Amino acid sequence: MRPSFAQIRFHLLAAVLASALSACASLPPPTSELAAARQAVTRAEGADADQYAPQDLGVARNGLSQAQSAMSSGDEDAARRFALAAAADADLAWAKSREALATAELNQRKGEVTQLRQRLQGEQP
Repeated sequence: MRPSFAQIRFHLLAAVLASALSACASLPPPTSELAAARQAVTRAEGADADQYAPQDLGVARNGLSQAQSAMSSGDEDAARRFALAAAADADLAWAKSREALATAELNQRKGEVTQLRQRLQGEQP
């Protein structure tokens, strides 16, 4: 006995829904994540992270390189993970660099205040 359309309708509908859901579930290539990682590394380099946070910047550069390699080989999930990690590491390098610059400026200002206090104390009768 041949199955009728009514009998295979459920299986056909399930197959169509499964293929539609799998098409919708696939993520786009991580080009925006790679671009964000590149920008984060560039921003960290611009904040002198080479001097103040070289290890973190090196980790970020390495992660970006791994993300680009994974993207070239077609492993988009790994590329996305590496790019997100590289952006986070670059942001950390930027923050550490900014902190070091702010601390240096603070120390300079404290020195200036100390010098001014000494001058004022020397001028008082």
